[in-house]
Amino acid sequence: MKKLNLLTCALIAAMPLSSMADSSSSSSKIPDWKLAEASEVWTPVPAVVTANKNTAPSDAIVLFDGKSLSQWQGAEGGEAKWTVKNGAFTVAPKTGDIKTKESFCDVQLHVEWMTPTKITGDDGKTLEGQGRSNSGIFLQEQYEVQVLDSYNNKTYPNGQAGSVYKQHIPLVNPTRAPGVWQEYDIIFTAPTFSDDKKLTKPGSVTVLLNGVLVQNNIQIQGATAWIGKPVYSAHGCAPIRLQDHGNPVSFRNIWVRKL
Repeated sequence: MKKLNLLTCALIAAMPLSSMADSSSSSSKIPDWKLAEASEVWTPVPAVVTANKNTAPSDAIVLFDGKSLSQWQGAEGGEAKWTVKNGAFTVAPKTGDIKTKESFCDVQLHVEWMTPTKITGDDGKTLEGQGRSNSGIFLQEQYEVQVLDSYNNKTYPNGQAGSVYKQHIPLVNPTRAPGVWQEYDIIFTAPTFSDDKKLTKPGSVTVLLNGVLVQNNIQIQGATAWIGKPVYSAHGCAPIRLQDHGNPVSFRNIWVRKL
């Protein structure tokens, strides 16, 4: 027994120090789940938003409920004179643009729109290009996402549906036929300006048309211009405006979320 103890002691003495250290560190190793906790962030907790299919999210502002234009006014104030019927409202040509009563900055905006099936003028000729069912959605009354019958209708690409008018051509053309409802989902980040009214950060926008990405976080170049280059002018939060371009384009299910 005494010889065995001497042999054991000899073997222990001969063991490398590194082996003893490994044995010690192994017993005190921090479990992976504990290490993972270091990168877990528990606050703030996101608010719960109800988002059922075909309804506005619970935190959205409903701009048209299918019944009235109570959230809208004429471009110069006063009553919005477009026609409400069957859960939608339609441009009443020559009555002027309409705009929201409330002003907005950064938003998520949902708009459904439809162009009429009649694509001929009073003279019987087929309407073409910008003359076929034209309207527009103006973010902060200045930056236009084009509304146009772009189904088998040739026009300049930076003026077709899905474009940021005269600024950015859409990535693809997913428009549906006239008489079928189209859907815009727009994520807009408003431009910012300094106290001396200089641009500090351009606006940007992402646009999905009928569920298809057509503008991918593009930079807005300035206020929409039909002639000439777009230019920024300082402003704050502002209404959303819909354009009367003289064509009976219809709208429904409009809601907005402030971001």
